[in-house]
This record gives sequence, C-alpha cells and structure tokens, in this order.
Amino acid sequence: MNTVIFRTIAPILVAIMLVFSVFVLLRGHNEPGGGFIGGLIAASSIAIYGIAAGVKEVRKALKFDPIAIAGFGVFIAAFAGTISIFYQAPYLTGIWAYFEFEGKKIALSTPLLFDIGVYFTVLGTISTIALALEEKEEKK
Repeated sequence: MNTVIFRTIAPILVAIMLVFSVFVLLRGHNEPGGGFIGGLIAASSIAIYGIAAGVKEVRKALKFDPIAIAGFGVFIAAFAGTISIFYQAPYLTGIWAYFEFEGKKIALSTPLLFDIGVYFTVLGTISTIALALEEKEEKK
C-alpha cells in the first residue's frame, strides 16, 4: 500500500490528525475526549506516517524515542496528582487556577495536566508498538 498517492497525502493527513488530537485532548473531562483518545489519534497518525515514509523517517521526525515520550507522560500524570498534596488534599484531587486573559477567564487544572500526561503516555506507548511492528515488516 505504498502508492505515490498515499505517500503524497500522508504528511497532510498526519498534520490534520495531530491538530485534531490536540483538540480532543483540550476538550477534556466535560465533553467526550481527553488524553487517552487524543493520544490514540496522535499515535495513529504516527503509524500512518510510518507506513508511508518508513520507520527511519518517523524516528528522525519525532526527535525523541517514543518510549521516552511515554515515560515523560507518566511523570507528568504523577506530578499532576502530587500537586494536590500541597493543598492538603488527597492524591489526585482536582485543583483549579483561574486567570484573566484579554477579558476572558481561563481555567487551568490538575485534571488537564493529568490528561496531558495520559496523552503523552498513550502516544509514546502505541507509537513504540506500531514502529516495532513496522520495522519487523520492513525487514521481511
């Protein structure tokens, strides 16, 4: 399935999927979406790019090893849980901070930080698996 059309359209499709995955991530807890689904969409885009361009090209484009991205995500998710301890609340209790930006109130929260951690964990884990499978397929 490595046609000229697929190799041409894959980078555009990957860019659209990555932007959509961030949209789904930021949609968060109040509506369907969040870190897990956003991470799956992003990892799917990485797999599509791997099929089109090859694993070596994907690893060069990622800049970081996917398993390191997953580790970073676990660290961020764990850190989001420890923030509540400083407010003398149980681990993983949601803490919100509100900021004014150009007349609009913006809420930043530990659940959002946790979702970002989940996003990176899922992205790194699924990308690692997909790239390993594609490498195995390329060697045949």
